Amino acid sequence: MNDRQLMIQIFVTGGTFDKEYDYLSGGLFFKDTHIPKMLERGRCTLDVDIKTLMMIDSLDMTDADRAIIAHNCRLTKTNQILITHGTDTMVHTARYLAEQKIEGKTIVLTGALIPYAFGTSSDGFFNLGSALAFVQTLPPGVYVAMNGRYFHWNNVRKNPRTGYFEELPVEESV
Repeated sequence: MNDRQLMIQIFVTGGTFDKEYDYLSGGLFFKDTHIPKMLERGRCTLDVDIKTLMMIDSLDMTDADRAIIAHNCRLTKTNQILITHGTDTMVHTARYLAEQKIEGKTIVLTGALIPYAFGTSSDGFFNLGSALAFVQTLPPGVYVAMNGRYFHWNNVRKNPRTGYFEELPVEESV
């Protein structure tokens, strides 16, 4: 194993994962990422590097933002990349990254439907742990990891009725 395989690069982009609740206004907002706190709380012993690229809702993400993510994926020295991302456009970003043909790297996108700041009701903690395992074991490529499962970038969608990620029906596969 070389140094490129030992460290996991975590890129933070925002999304529900990192939203905070404003008790006065009742709205959600961004402050800082929760990733370091989550890793510490989970007693994670992996060698990770955390870099915040942006803190935005994925509905506000543009292709210019996706280009920033792709650029950073290319530049990082590690082969294992985990991206925290909002769930609404996660599949779109996964497709964008796959189309960039970033060779030799395993890229896993994950997120949450309920902010980590909401405590035990958040799925973020579980999704982060699953994504960390998947980024270490999957072959190079682009994946979405949600709800304890991983999906290839071209065979996944977020079900708008259930909120769960699922494989595409055969007739819809890319």
